[in-house]
Parts: sequence; structure tokens; C-alpha cells
Amino acid sequence: MPKIDRSGLRPKFWENVPLDKMTRPEWEALCDGCGKCCLNKLEDEDTGQVALTRVACRLLDDETCLCSQYPIRHQFVPECIVMTPKTILDHMYWLPETCAYKLLHQGDKLYDWHPLISGSPDTVHTAGVSMQYRTVSEAEVGDDEWEDHIIEEPI
Repeated sequence: MPKIDRSGLRPKFWENVPLDKMTRPEWEALCDGCGKCCLNKLEDEDTGQVALTRVACRLLDDETCLCSQYPIRHQFVPECIVMTPKTILDHMYWLPETCAYKLLHQGDKLYDWHPLISGSPDTVHTAGVSMQYRTVSEAEVGDDEWEDHIIEEPI
């Protein structure tokens, strides 16, 4: 079962360490496990507006809201985005409003339900912010049907 390792991190590193100075484990620990970044999105070519769908990457585990093959995901999904401090600006327009990477980049604080604050990976689900049990796999939905699955971001 996939999980994010949050052991051995500097205390409250997210409060005083700039994103580009975080260690790889600290960077990875910022992920709250909501699963929203693994949802397929539709972008309007004219306006640039991005619509969120409940159609998830085939590797997303609907129960944990984590990638089932994270370390080797590019073998299955070569186009999977690698988020880094250098590339975050390129992705800000589609990142979820609750995303820790986006929040910290903007100078905002993490939400109380974030696992780094609460100490539990389950609080993102109990707060109703995650996509737990709300997705349909892209393997089950044709590209031409994605519009039928547009949703509002759970926040």
C-alpha cells in the first residue's frame, strides 16, 4: 500500500525552509495525499481555464489517493509531471487550491488537516479535501467522455 514517508524530517521545516532549500524527503512530505494533482484536467485553448475532472490517472489508488507506482511511474506514464521548486511556476495555474507546494510558494500556511500539521495521513480524507473514493480510472473512460466528469475542487 503506498504511503508518504514523513519520518526523520526537521521539525516544522515547512515554516522556515524555502522550497528550494528543502531536502528531497522534505519536499516529498509536502504532498498531502489528496490525489487532485493526479486527476485529468481539461484546458480551454482560448481562455486557458482549467476544468478538473474526476477521471484519475490509471496509477492513482482511489483509497489512499497516492500513486500506486510512484517510484517507477514514468515507466507507465511518461508524461507524469515532476514537480520541483524550479518548475512550480509552470504548474501553478492547474495546481489544487489546497496544494502545499502552491500554498508555501505563495507565502501561505498549511491547513490544519495537512498530515505535517495533524500528524496523520488520514486527516486530508476526514476533512473532505481529498478525492478518496470519488474517482473513476482513465482506463474506464474514453477521452471524449471526460467533459461528463467535470467537478468542482473539494476544498
